[in-house]
Amino acid sequence: MKITLTEFLSLDGVTQGPGAPDEDTSDGFTQGGWFVPHVDEEFIRLIAGWLGEADALLLGRRTYEIFAGHWPTVTDPHDPIASALNSLPKYVASGTLTRAEWTPSTILSGDVPAQVAKLKEEPGRELQIHGSTRLARSLLAAGLIDELRLVIAPVVLGHGRRLFPEGGAQAGLRLRSHVTTKAGLAVHVYEPVGTPEYGTFQQIPKVSL
Repeated sequence: MKITLTEFLSLDGVTQGPGAPDEDTSDGFTQGGWFVPHVDEEFIRLIAGWLGEADALLLGRRTYEIFAGHWPTVTDPHDPIASALNSLPKYVASGTLTRAEWTPSTILSGDVPAQVAKLKEEPGRELQIHGSTRLARSLLAAGLIDELRLVIAPVVLGHGRRLFPEGGAQAGLRLRSHVTTKAGLAVHVYEPVGTPEYGTFQQIPKVSL
């Protein structure tokens, strides 16, 4: 299966608590809900299209608990996002959970990257990661993510958990596609291509203006 990562970010790279003020207040974060004002129908259709390509979900423990506290209560059969999230198999990376009641769910513990590598070898379309910043960092460092779908909101938060922290793993990326919604979300889809490349200004082609 192809492993994709969908992540909501502020312009300064924060991923924490995009959906509600009380979604994730760890480490004193008080600015939750920053992503919601920029969601429109165009973005909902985009997310629904991505979920339509999923054969399973891979979530970190915190994201799993947030999702499990909300999406099972959305029972509208015509809601494409709720229908997908509630029905798809879910793999939860956690060293503390012993039960996962949002079915169908399987807990992954111990060497999670090794277990994810085995899942990746199974036939199927996409194994999708949504949010789950800490899990995403470890899998990026292990070279297991095939595509990054970064949805950037026009807001600067100043602090909060980031997908790409200082001292994190390096990565070279190739831009596959990009689109901007009417509400101002910039959606960038990237493919990892190994380590970053470096050069000097002398290598830049000369252009006559």
